[in-house]
Amino acid sequence: MKKIGLFYGKNTVKTANVAKKIQEAFGDNEIDLVTVEDAWKKEFESYKYLIAGTSTWFDGELPNSWDELMPLLNTLDLKNKKVAIFGLGNQKDYPDNFVDGIGILAEVFEKVGAKIVGFTSAEEYDFNHSLAFKDEKFVGLVIDVENQAKKTDKRVKDWVESLKKEFQ
Repeated sequence: MKKIGLFYGKNTVKTANVAKKIQEAFGDNEIDLVTVEDAWKKEFESYKYLIAGTSTWFDGELPNSWDELMPLLNTLDLKNKKVAIFGLGNQKDYPDNFVDGIGILAEVFEKVGAKIVGFTSAEEYDFNHSLAFKDEKFVGLVIDVENQAKKTDKRVKDWVESLKKEFQ
């Protein structure tokens, strides 16, 4: 088993594509990809570092795969573990709850003792409100493939470089 587990929903195709980009940027040998549909408590607790990927559905909701996992997430013991979160959203069609999924996951992971890392700038985004926006930054990597697809690869590369430093 590797020291980094990257958790994402297998039925959210765009999120899965970004997860694979993150794995490639780290180097395939650094990260285990774990679908949340197949994850148990022991998977989350066995990695030294975690990366969680989610999209935001409808008006600020988690996809079913993460939503159904919330009771399990609330029982985790992630003290002394670092968690980075990435998420997909659409800032033009959903400016009032842009990437709320990131914020929802960050709150749960913090509640079970994890330290959230991988904050990113909110510059270059145009939104009204986001649960992922704290202290003038996003609490993770924000990807908008609908409106800023050309920026995805650079954002992933830059984020992974910062995580390599934080995951030490």
